Amino acid sequence: MTGARWRLRIAVMLCSAALVGAAPGASAQTDEIQVYTAEIAAPGVFNLTWHNNFTPDGLRNPAFPGGFSPNRTFNGVTEWAYGVAPWFEAGLYFPLYSITGNGSVMFNGFKLRTLFVLPNAAERSFFYGVNFEFSWNAGHWDPHRYSSEIRPIIGWRSGPVDLVVNPILDNSWTTFSRLDFAPASRLAYNVNKTWALAAEEYDDFGELRGFLPGSRQAHQIYAVIDRNGEPMDIEAGVGFGLTSATDHLVLKLILSKDLNVSPRSDTARRLER
Repeated sequence: MTGARWRLRIAVMLCSAALVGAAPGASAQTDEIQVYTAEIAAPGVFNLTWHNNFTPDGLRNPAFPGGFSPNRTFNGVTEWAYGVAPWFEAGLYFPLYSITGNGSVMFNGFKLRTLFVLPNAAERSFFYGVNFEFSWNAGHWDPHRYSSEIRPIIGWRSGPVDLVVNPILDNSWTTFSRLDFAPASRLAYNVNKTWALAAEEYDDFGELRGFLPGSRQAHQIYAVIDRNGEPMDIEAGVGFGLTSATDHLVLKLILSKDLNVSPRSDTARRLER
């Protein structure tokens, strides 16, 4: 890669970081329960991922006035992604919706994202990237109309074992000092090219300027199984809350498929596991 291209890539990433860094805040509920692995769609390929999660045993009270209870709520979103370059993917989350425990159907908003990665992450022993998300939120989904996420991606691979960490910073466009630290991590064992078993952890410690007391932090462990192949990639998991501030039981299902490639094409690979 030429020096000019590297300078252009770095400039784009720094501009995105500057835009995102102006703000914080964690959403009361989650539409996407996934650890990013720096794998992206090949250039010119459209990918569709459908995120689904259901909370059969969750917190009974809304996290903020005007919100709704996570208990017995189903959250979903379709994620549309396009491979722009071997190191860059653009995405749109739309529509983002919920079906609450009392049967109400709610439109929650939409998100734009830009994902920058080290090319060919699936073939490397060490890989990295960074994702930036920009959200417009309905008032019942998040108390802040606009919010963002900075999601660094750091991963290691040794034989059949993968370890990936996403030290996420959430923000709500108020002040940089109120960035919220909500990391996610994944330890996976790849049984073969089709099947993988994983343990994932999702946490929210609170704002960087002062973490919440332990009882008010969110910590959740997921047991996950992945199947990669035709007709689509499937990720299913069950999560267990570890604190009183966390939903006690959550089920997740993620379906993903490249839309404009042959089933036998070498470029038919998923963006994220």
